[in-house]
Amino acid sequence: MSISIANITIEDPVFLAPMSGISDQPFRRLVRQWGCGLVFSEMIASEAMIRQTRQSMKMATGCDEESPMAVQLAGCDPEVMAEAARLNQDRGAALIDINFGCPVKKVVNKLAGSALMRDEKLAGDILSAVVRAVDVPVTLKMRLGWDDENRNAPRLARIAEDSGIKLITVHGRTRCQLYNGSANWQAVAEVVASTSLPVVVNGDIATPEDARMALQKSGAQGVMVGRATCGRPWLIRRIQDYLRTGALSPEPCLEERCACLLQHYDSLLSHYGREQGVRIARKHIAWSLHGLRGANAFRERINKIAKPEDVQTEIRRVFAENAEVAAA
Repeated sequence: MSISIANITIEDPVFLAPMSGISDQPFRRLVRQWGCGLVFSEMIASEAMIRQTRQSMKMATGCDEESPMAVQLAGCDPEVMAEAARLNQDRGAALIDINFGCPVKKVVNKLAGSALMRDEKLAGDILSAVVRAVDVPVTLKMRLGWDDENRNAPRLARIAEDSGIKLITVHGRTRCQLYNGSANWQAVAEVVASTSLPVVVNGDIATPEDARMALQKSGAQGVMVGRATCGRPWLIRRIQDYLRTGALSPEPCLEERCACLLQHYDSLLSHYGREQGVRIARKHIAWSLHGLRGANAFRERINKIAKPEDVQTEIRRVFAENAEVAAA
């Protein structure tokens, strides 16, 4: 199973979703090491990219070093979105992804993200402007619609195809659902039927079995995995293996999990600096310890430790203790 996005072919189309505050460069690179063929940046506000604020530039750092990598942009002004797309193309982005799916109030209130699904004329203008502005493929991520009475994703898919978009990802919820309830993979099939573009299904894909079921119900050509990868950067490889062979590959052993977390920790410190890196790493450590004996007490201790070396010592200790219990 493979998927083509213009001149880019991904052999195992299981993608890492754009996740604000999570899919930064250290996390993307870690997931790539575990076999992911295409990763997406955190959502970047197009106006901030043009101003080249420190935060937005950090989000898009090293595009050409992660090829193929997609940079996701959000905004509501076609000219601003186009200029931001050009900047990221120059920075080495292999694809530009346009966000019509973010349900967060502060984004929607600026008429960006999923709010654009309520203005199909402006949505089409943005898509066309970005496609004209760059030479790399442009993709779109959206939801089923604003609410159940306005599920216009199939119509927007046709607009996207006419605008020159090369791939569409659909999260199987409406904006008004936020992240509540369950993703409706079956409804994504309506988008698949409405366009000749490749479609990727997203939402609630937490296991290899979920991925296969989402593909079967939607008829999509690929899957996008988000928060289920937190603490489990190897999940995408397990999904790829399962879709390819039908067999479930084993989870990494405790020693491998410990080494993976320590590598990620070092990368966060290098990317953000020691002080900020220690703080940002805490959530990733918590996710990585899920299911381990003594994890709750460890998380309480770790949040009070400021020295990276002490944190690393504690990480090794908690994994070693769990390995001893498992051996016994």
